[in-house]
Amino acid sequence: MRRRLLILLLCSVLLLGGCSLAPKYQQPAAPVPETWPQDGSYNGAAAGAEAPAVADLKWEDFFKDDRLKKVVHLALENNRDLRLAALNVERARALYDIQKAELYPAVGTAGVYGKERRSADMIGYGEPRTVEQYSVDLGVAAWEIDFFGRLRNLKDQALEEYLATEEARRSAQIILVAEVSKAYLALAADRENLELSRSTLETQQATYDLMQKSLKNGLATEIDLRRSQTQVDGARRDVHRNLQLTAQAKNALDLLAGTPVPAELLPTDLGSVAPPKEVSPGLSSKVLLERPDIIAAEHQLKGANAFIGAARAAFFPRISLTAAVGTASDELSGLFNSGSDTWSFVPQISMPIFDARTWAALRVSKADQKIILTQYEKTIQVAFREVADALAVQGTINQQVAAQQSLVEAAAEAYRLSTRRYTVGIDNYLSVLDAHRSLYLQQQVLITLQLSRLANRVDIYAALGGGAV
Repeated sequence: MRRRLLILLLCSVLLLGGCSLAPKYQQPAAPVPETWPQDGSYNGAAAGAEAPAVADLKWEDFFKDDRLKKVVHLALENNRDLRLAALNVERARALYDIQKAELYPAVGTAGVYGKERRSADMIGYGEPRTVEQYSVDLGVAAWEIDFFGRLRNLKDQALEEYLATEEARRSAQIILVAEVSKAYLALAADRENLELSRSTLETQQATYDLMQKSLKNGLATEIDLRRSQTQVDGARRDVHRNLQLTAQAKNALDLLAGTPVPAELLPTDLGSVAPPKEVSPGLSSKVLLERPDIIAAEHQLKGANAFIGAARAAFFPRISLTAAVGTASDELSGLFNSGSDTWSFVPQISMPIFDARTWAALRVSKADQKIILTQYEKTIQVAFREVADALAVQGTINQQVAAQQSLVEAAAEAYRLSTRRYTVGIDNYLSVLDAHRSLYLQQQVLITLQLSRLANRVDIYAALGGGAV
């Protein structure tokens, strides 16, 4: 009879288990335009026809430089921030398993065995002086029957926290891949600037040595020699400054990689790095919803909805069941055939009375849901701006590089003509200094723009959610 009662009770739990007081979740509308800015700097249709979509491109295919790929693999294996993100995922999964276990009864067993030798004066004729007793109990301790979905909503919240943490790990991986590649490109640019300053120093040192000879022969003035010396000293200063920047760039790359990057994997200049592929965001901004950080924010929002359901369930009764079955015997050999079974069911009902803390908890859960909703919307807006900014660069960077390349060529020709005019005595050395300073500056700007063009491809790829496994 009691066994039937237990089965009936379990069936009732299963039938009533679908009750939930959580609000129905609906994905909020994205608070950004449906298409990317069309201000003349970006042609979505043209880009979409020429470049692949990010969703179809893994980071191993996006990067074409083999040395850079190896450095990224080093970072994915050794970077401590990414390792912490993975450990946080494990922790969130364990917390979810703990919360999920609350839905099921905790079954435990306990056994007691005792042996007693009685005095002969305390027993009757024929009774044994040594008595062995044992008991075996199987029980369920305080199993809450989740009629109103409190435990399920808490489980759902823990699940969403776990999923959000997993997406946060993916987002951290995307950021890491992007930062490593940009640090690699920055190191290449610094090394190119270092070589430029070294070649400039050699040129200026040769000019200064020639100027000294000319001064001794009466073909140059003291002021021309001192002006030439300023160029030499300035170039020497730039060499040491670029040595410093190169060392710092290498340190930054080592930190991101989590281990010293071998010398054979380092770039010599920007020209030695195979450029990443160009990618297209398409026309619709809905691709942003596939970014891991936005997916994580949405999981947080779903978790907040579930917590509202748990807070609402706190206003309803909690029903717990304690059940136990035991077997006892006076003889150890009678464990299976001479014991007696006992059943017990102890239901407990906890009725909530007016409690200001319960109402406050519900208000807090609703406020948290609104806060997380606002954070979700802000995450989408930030992502939209990141992509829009990257597209603005993409639409103009090639023209900037082309114009700068032409400017460098013009500055180089001006420097050549100024040097020739000074050599034949038509112009003074001051015009040579001005022409050289202009050339040196424009060469540095060209390196910076070339770096921006390569880094922009990485920015677009990362901003659209690429690079995750």
